[in-house]
Amino acid sequence: MFRSQLLRQTARTARASSSPVAARPRPSLCSERLIHSTVSLRRDEKKDDISEGSFARTDSSVQVEYPEEGDLPSSTPVQGRGGLHFKRTLASFSLEGRVGVVTGGARGLGLVMSQAMVISGADVAIVDLNKEEAEKQAEGVPKVTAHYADVSSQESVEAAIAEIIEQHGKIDNLVTSAGFTENFEAINYPIERVRKLWGVNVDGTYLFAIAVAKHLMERKAPGSMVFIGSMSGAIVNVPQPQAPYNAAKAAVRHLASSLAVEWAHAGIRVNCISPGYMLTALTKKILDDNPDLKKQWTSLIPQGKMGQPEDLMGAVTFLSSDASSYVTGADLRVDGGYTIT
Repeated sequence: MFRSQLLRQTARTARASSSPVAARPRPSLCSERLIHSTVSLRRDEKKDDISEGSFARTDSSVQVEYPEEGDLPSSTPVQGRGGLHFKRTLASFSLEGRVGVVTGGARGLGLVMSQAMVISGADVAIVDLNKEEAEKQAEGVPKVTAHYADVSSQESVEAAIAEIIEQHGKIDNLVTSAGFTENFEAINYPIERVRKLWGVNVDGTYLFAIAVAKHLMERKAPGSMVFIGSMSGAIVNVPQPQAPYNAAKAAVRHLASSLAVEWAHAGIRVNCISPGYMLTALTKKILDDNPDLKKQWTSLIPQGKMGQPEDLMGAVTFLSSDASSYVTGADLRVDGGYTIT
């Protein structure tokens, strides 16, 4: 019985395979759409004379120089309820009794992350090259102080740390948000500006980290540091050329991993947040002048939009608090999915 069934099945299979119709399986609706889309894309490419790979290259016509200090737009701090926040969420997210230091905290992402720490209960020292702007943001906010520092200078960093400890008594958390980017072709980028960029982004992160680590080790106290890197430390942005900045942020990311291992014995956690394209006041100003650049950026983001500075508030609170007590050496990318495609 089983043998006869097998023979009949074999005969049907043989007839099907010899049939010219059966030999050509009908394309699925999905594959038909894919073919149609590909043809349309090729026609559009031919029509617009776009060469293969052109969207994945840098464009020498995109050149943005970081503005002078006096030309930087002021930022509006995020408002929050504050108070007994631990009654509204997990107690481990609380920063009550902690003192946090935020470099580059007078504007942009640094200001928003400073506000997140304040809302979560921390006392905060805002450090910035523009002390007047820092004082403006700290005015009227209890237990928030403003301090000057050139983050690329060890003497200036140590003086700021000493002043913060004098006023707050201690430091528990550090967020290194001081940094900037510029867009130049590498062969045309003035070396003195490259050194300045590295001095702020890399040296500034390192100098504040070791100064706070020394303080924590002297107190024999645990602590948490959050370095602000960038998705540019893991990918190459297009179309704007920015090789030195990309390399600097890659250095920040790996510095976080290296120090996380080196200082784990002392209970000091070091993590990195790598934001994607964020609509800060400065970024808005740049994109208002370059609307096509914004279209290209958002076309490469799976979520189809740029991030808001407020999107970093939860990330910095999580990594600064005991909610992440077993997280160190991590790179948390807040980029709308940019780096996973």
